[in-house]
Amino acid sequence: QVPLVESGGGLVQAGGSLSLSCAVSRSVFRFNTMAWYRQAPGKQREFVASVTSGGNTNYADFVQGRFTISRDNAKNMVYLQMNSLKPEDTAVYYCNTRPPTTWGLGTQVTVSS
Repeated sequence: QVPLVESGGGLVQAGGSLSLSCAVSRSVFRFNTMAWYRQAPGKQREFVASVTSGGNTNYADFVQGRFTISRDNAKNMVYLQMNSLKPEDTAVYYCNTRPPTTWGLGTQVTVSS
């Protein structure tokens, strides 16, 4: 079983919204803090948001209230709702544990101006 499979990316205009999903293998998901990261072209991968198994969340400063991370412990799923998207949010988005382990393929998010 592939441990992490991200989906939901796409092309959206600035100001629009996207909802990302991540299917996580049970062995990875259980008791772990899950997070979203992103990597823009020519830049290092960076932390976006995290959620503990108990539902406590943490966000990078650049999120500024625009994104919401959540998890469904019964379905082993992690979500990232992204609103008010900006062109600088363009990146490949990855989910992983925090700290991260093996990376998945990610899902491309492109925000046009």
